[in-house]
Amino acid sequence: MIDFVNVSGRPVARLAGLSRICLAITCLAILAVTATPALSTSRIKDLVDIEGVRENQLIGYGLVVGLNGSGDSLNNSPFTRQSLQAMLERLGMNTREATLRTKNVAAVMVTANLPAFATNGTRIDVTVSTLGDSTSLQGGTLLVTPLLGADGEVYAVAQGPVAVAGFDVSGEAAEIIRGVPTSGRISNGALIEREIAFELTQLGSLRLSLRNPDLTTATRIADSINSYIGPETAAAIDPATVRIRLAGKYAEDIVALLTDIEQLRVEPDQPARVVIDEHSGIIVMGQDVRVSTVAVAQGSLTVTITETPEVSQPAPFANRNAQTVVVPRTQVTVDDQSDNRLAIVNGGVSLQQLVDGLNALGVGPRDLISIIQAIKSAGALQADVAVM
Repeated sequence: MIDFVNVSGRPVARLAGLSRICLAITCLAILAVTATPALSTSRIKDLVDIEGVRENQLIGYGLVVGLNGSGDSLNNSPFTRQSLQAMLERLGMNTREATLRTKNVAAVMVTANLPAFATNGTRIDVTVSTLGDSTSLQGGTLLVTPLLGADGEVYAVAQGPVAVAGFDVSGEAAEIIRGVPTSGRISNGALIEREIAFELTQLGSLRLSLRNPDLTTATRIADSINSYIGPETAAAIDPATVRIRLAGKYAEDIVALLTDIEQLRVEPDQPARVVIDEHSGIIVMGQDVRVSTVAVAQGSLTVTITETPEVSQPAPFANRNAQTVVVPRTQVTVDDQSDNRLAIVNGGVSLQQLVDGLNALGVGPRDLISIIQAIKSAGALQADVAVM
């Protein structure tokens, strides 16, 4: 600790005290910043797609070789045999009259997405999936496979070793399968041979397509762009589209326009919706889901039957014809959950209060799905229920 003293020898200030004061001021500043409620805003580039800028799907048919006995059985997969014979003929070998019994070849479908603005010579990832009765693509190599677009033209060529995440191990009495061994991926496995002609700078107008169509969100995006660039620059023409007028310094530079507006932040709006997946029991609720005052009770009838057979032996010195027998013992219990009572879910509650009220009933996701559907049928749920 260091003291500062004046001429008379009295302490003027202490460095430790100054440090504590500075620390307190810093903490108050941090609290003031963190106390400000954070808005759930997103960049425009994360909310919209640009019209015309999209991927294109490619597909191809090929052969995977080098499998360790896990390929197609040629008797059950005639297309694999025909493809193998055609490939060998192109390489100068005639096998039309030969009997092929190899299990190291599999016919596969190869799929890929051609990115926007992809140029010749760049590489893309491909997915390889079996077409016949092959059990695994582990250790296989995809031979040269042309990838076609919707117009039938070849846009890429794929080849390379297949990476498979799953595996299949079996014995005479047991088998272990993890993942999907009949599907794999080749990173940078396709070479682009043809470009898709698209000139972004030649567009006469620009439209943004919302990934989650909503009229409020579209209007907020248009207002944000107009506030940054100028009035009447953008307009929401429907819940899924925002049209941008090219004028001023951006008339000849669309790239600069997109670079500037894609970083603008907008708070997206979402409808009140409850999504239910009955197969997995998943329930997802939006933050604006509200419920009117309603009373809910849940109960089910459970019948449990327990079998505990007992062995009955003859008593000592019993008749020699007496035998040891198994006597059945059955216990039946019935639980009608009569202790359950009605629970009140107050109206206008928040999402957290609604979840807490439903959880207070002590029910699982399956019963919760039925309760939500029943509340919706009663007209007390102010939200759209989407069942997957």
